[in-house]
Formats: sequence, C-alpha cells, structure tokens
Amino acid sequence: MITVTEVAKKKFRETIEAVTLKQGEVLIVSCYELGHQPLAAASALGFLERAGYRPAVLDLSVDGFDKLEGREAPGRVRLAAISVPMHTALHIGIRAARRIRQAWPTAHVCFYGLYATLNAEYLLEELGDSVIGGEFEEPLVGLADALVEGQPLEKVAGLWLRGRAAKPFLKRLVFPLPSRDSLPNLGRYAKLEADGETRLAAAVEASRGCLHLCRHCPIPPVYGGRFFVVPREVVLEDIRGLVRDGVTHITFADPDFLNGPGHSMAIVREMHERYPALTFDITTKVEHILKHRRLFDELAACGCLFVISAVESLSDEVLDHLMKGHSKEDVFAALGILRSAGIAMRPSLLAFTPWTRLEDYLDILEWVDREDLVHHIDPVQFSIRLLIPPGSALLKLEALRPSLGRLESGKFSYAWKHPDPRMDRLHRETTAIVGEAANANEDARETFARIRDTAYALAGDVAPPRSISSPPARARSRPPRLTEPWFC
Repeated sequence: MITVTEVAKKKFRETIEAVTLKQGEVLIVSCYELGHQPLAAASALGFLERAGYRPAVLDLSVDGFDKLEGREAPGRVRLAAISVPMHTALHIGIRAARRIRQAWPTAHVCFYGLYATLNAEYLLEELGDSVIGGEFEEPLVGLADALVEGQPLEKVAGLWLRGRAAKPFLKRLVFPLPSRDSLPNLGRYAKLEADGETRLAAAVEASRGCLHLCRHCPIPPVYGGRFFVVPREVVLEDIRGLVRDGVTHITFADPDFLNGPGHSMAIVREMHERYPALTFDITTKVEHILKHRRLFDELAACGCLFVISAVESLSDEVLDHLMKGHSKEDVFAALGILRSAGIAMRPSLLAFTPWTRLEDYLDILEWVDREDLVHHIDPVQFSIRLLIPPGSALLKLEALRPSLGRLESGKFSYAWKHPDPRMDRLHRETTAIVGEAANANEDARETFARIRDTAYALAGDVAPPRSISSPPARARSRPPRLTEPWFC
C-alpha cells in the first residue's frame, strides 16, 4: 500500500528534478553559422527561457571542444540540442555528439536544423536520440518538457525518433526575442570590412524558409516552398539590442530577403528611421533583383552596402538543371541594377556540377575579370562543388543519373563524377590553390590569376591578357564585405 507520505515524497522528488533540469541541464550547442553569432542558438534560448529553462550554451565556432570538459562545462546534461543548419556545421556537430556521449552518457542528444532533417536516418542510427526540422523551437521546448515530466517522447509533434519518422515542423510560431546574453561576445565573430576599417556586425532574420524550389538547395526538401516571417517588432527589438551593444552593420540572414518584400521593406524603413547610420546586407535571388528592381535605390538609401545573390553559373543548361529561375542574361541585368543603385553584388557560385563544361568555367572567370568582380567574390567560391545530400530534389533528375555514385553517409552526400576528367582534376587543383592562398593570406587577385592560369592550362591554352589592369592590391578600395568568407 502506498501512503500519502510516499506519494508526497515522490512528487517532491519529481519537482526537484524538473527544477534542476530547467536551471541548467539543457545544453545548446551551436557548430557554425557562417561566422555570425548563432541565430539558431539565440532563438532556441529565447523559446526555452520563456518556458522557464536556463540552458547552458556552447558555440564551437569560437570556443572549441575543450569547453565541453572544462571548468565552465555543465556538471550534468540531460538534454543536448545540437544545431546543424548547414553541411559544415553537421560535420562539427557529429564530433560534438561523440564528446557529449563521453562526458554525459545518459544525455538525450537531439540534432536540429536543415541538415539534421536531411540526414535524420544516419544521425539516429549513429549518435542522435532525436531530430527536429523546420520551425524547430516549439518541438525543442516540447522535448525538454517531455523529459522533465517523464512523458512519452512520441507525443512531441515534429520529433523524429528511432523507428518513428516525422515531417518537418512547419507551423507559425509565437516568437520571443532571441536570447543573446549567454552567447559569446559579438566581437569574436565576423565583422564588416569597409573603407579600410572593420566594424562590429551581427545577423538577424526577418523570415525563414523559401518560396522557391531550386533543386540543389537544402531548404525545399524541408520547407517545400513555404516561408515564415518573424514578426517585425521582434526583429526590430533584436536590432535595438545589437545597436546598444555597439553593432553598426546588420546581416539579414534570411534565405531570401525578398520572399516577402512588404514585410522586409517595412523592417528596413523603420530600422533606418531609428538608426540612420546603421548599414546592412541582404541575400536575394537574381530573379528577385529583376522583379523588384525599383526597391534597390531605396535599399541603398537605407544603408544597404551589398547583396549576396546565388548566381551559381553562367551556363543556361546548368541553371536549368538547378531550376534557378534565371538565365545568363538575367545575371548581367541584375549586376547592372545593383551597380546603378550603388550596391555591390557579391555573387555566390556553384563552380562544379556534372553539367559544367570547362568552357563554362572559363566563361565565369572571364566575366569576373571583365566586370572587375575579383574582390567581390571570395576565392573559395571558385572551388565550390555540387553537394547532393539525402533527400535532395536533384536525385529525381534524370540528367544526373550518368554521373551519380553511391551515398557516402559519413560525408552526408552522394558521390558524383564528372564526365570530363579535366573538371574533376580542376576541382582538386583549385581547392588546393584556395587552401594555400587562405593559409598565406594571399590577395584575391593573385589567387584568381593562379586559378585562371590553371583552368586555361587544362584547356590546352594560355590565359589571355587580363581585361582589368591590376594595381597593387593595397592601393585598391575593396568593396564592403564580411570578414568570414563562407557565405554560400
């Protein structure tokens, strides 16, 4: 027979356990977010703190694994949530999960983010207890609550478990303010470099997901053509706090800032009214630059310094296979629109695909040279090779089949081989050049010249004279940029 006293003691123990978990047994691990103070961690913290939790947080892009075992590490972890919004982050997250398993063997390890969804089967077989995709914050709080209350995890909406697949969680959320106080100092992250000086920068997001269905992008398999806005007042309050902390440049980290131009422009206008000296950058598709060309003069007047746009290729065949929604001529027109507004274009490239011919690669190089875009494009962009993760829409493309190899699960992508061996060789040599240049802090023009000479040599030709003269790099005024080159 169970006495009233025993029931009370049991309830007391459960309450103490719940309070303990809420006060510090949740660990948020960020791995890499393009050099920014991590938004996916700040948002997770905001939701969890609103629910009464006080998580510990670790950003491995600035702190390293040793902090998991150092004096500042949590004494006990029952829930470790690892943010993997991109491919680089996933590789780091796998190593983090192994260290977490060693330090806290009984911890529940949850991976969340785009690349968690795409690689859910591998993660659950190897290291993870659960996976969350899409609008992850509400399921993450639900997971923490279920662990506190001893409830079945199967009841948590959007939670992918071993033996139980789940769809990405795609519901509108009630957003709290992202919580940044426990994150590393903003000074440790990428800064704006402009006019020969560096300035404190930070990233915010006005929307998530994307309306478009580009075949090579990791977003469509998760969001399926949907996007969600972050309330204007939340974005502006986040910016207010960042400005208070000394930030003078904002990166809008939306996959495409002009998916919802009315919402985005309302934020920009109010931001500029409040903080006239604040500058910013955005990411948007080439087709949106053309469609919304009338907005760019206003964006420039409000402080927009540069626009990142996924040009990818100047081959209409490649662009068609990728379902990019723009053509070679559209790229030229978009560059003209931005230049007319006084905004720098920073193109991202997909330099190597199974359909990219050597002539196409040379065409990109000559365009970059002719338009004097060398300092607008980080050299790593000339080495980017098509990544085909599990679930990619490319896997349904008949034109890919002749080149497609097997899934290399530990690399989280399918292998593929170019029909022209020179292109695979060019990729290897370009990757080596870019790596050497980064280690030597080589000027982009010198790196570009080496890449160009290598490409022409593989074509059995000598590179023609440069279209643009090359004065000493230090004498040139480079276009504004962030100090972290991995923006693609």
